[in-house]
This record gives sequence, C-alpha cells and structure tokens, in this order.
Amino acid sequence: MAKVTVKIPTPLRKFTAGQDLVSAEGPTVLAVVDELEARHAGLKAKLVDENNKVRRFINIYCNEDDVRFLQGVSTELKDNDVLSIIPAIAGGR
Repeated sequence: MAKVTVKIPTPLRKFTAGQDLVSAEGPTVLAVVDELEARHAGLKAKLVDENNKVRRFINIYCNEDDVRFLQGVSTELKDNDVLSIIPAIAGGR
C-alpha cells in the first residue's frame, strides 16, 4: 500500500475543506481516488467517469507522467509518489 501526496487544484478544494495537499494510500491511482472519495465525498465524480476513466478535462499526473500514458487509473504507485490533479484549460481563438 503506497502512501502518496495528492495535489488538489483550486476548483476542487471545496471538496477537501480548502486543503491543497492531501495524503492518501493505495496500490493504484484508482484506489487512491476511491480513498479520496471516502474522505471527501463528491470528488471522485469530478475525476473519473462511471467507467473509471479519467474525465476528458482532467489530467492526473503521477510525479511527472500523465497517467493516460502509463496504465491510466491502474497505474501502480510507490511510497512518496505525488499525484497532481490538473484541470485542462480551454481557450484561445
């Protein structure tokens, strides 16, 4: 069971009582998302869809790597990994 730090972006901090960093444990990204949901209800629905796929406008990085280019939510974690949740930003002309 890996102990990780999760960086929470400003738009999702309403689920974490304003915390920008939370600790979590789990062997995979999905297990960590499930633990976050158990402690911060409503967060999981913002991160993954009903099929447990990362939502289109959300990026989840494990350390420096986008989990979409690893094993998605099945990406295995190690102690001290950092998960960064980053909302995609649209815009431009």
